[in-house]
Amino acid sequence: MSETDTTIEKLIADWLTLPDLAEIFGVEVTRIRQLLKDRQILAVRRGENNSLQVPAAFIQNNATVKGLTGTFTVLEDAGFSDREILEWLFTPDESLPGTPIDALRGNRKTEVRRRAQALAV
Repeated sequence: MSETDTTIEKLIADWLTLPDLAEIFGVEVTRIRQLLKDRQILAVRRGENNSLQVPAAFIQNNATVKGLTGTFTVLEDAGFSDREILEWLFTPDESLPGTPIDALRGNRKTEVRRRAQALAV
């Protein structure tokens, strides 16, 4: 397991498999795969079965967290890999306070995006 993988495992406690997510959204797993392809959500391979899993914190009120997709884009533009994006979103930031994902869940996407854009400079 890489250092980033270990960090992600320490930062993110709750995960959902694609079938779990499909059940929450009330759609087929193929629709969840399309959301992944469209970069609406991110998943990493993990666990004994090396299955694709999504952080449970990405879901709020049976939908993806508002502002998440745009934040992915800003971080991708800054050169972040999917695993680095996850690490950044779940690492505590004293200036928020809390983690960027907590701020997004609290409808504070502007603050999160401002920090993400600063990484690209």
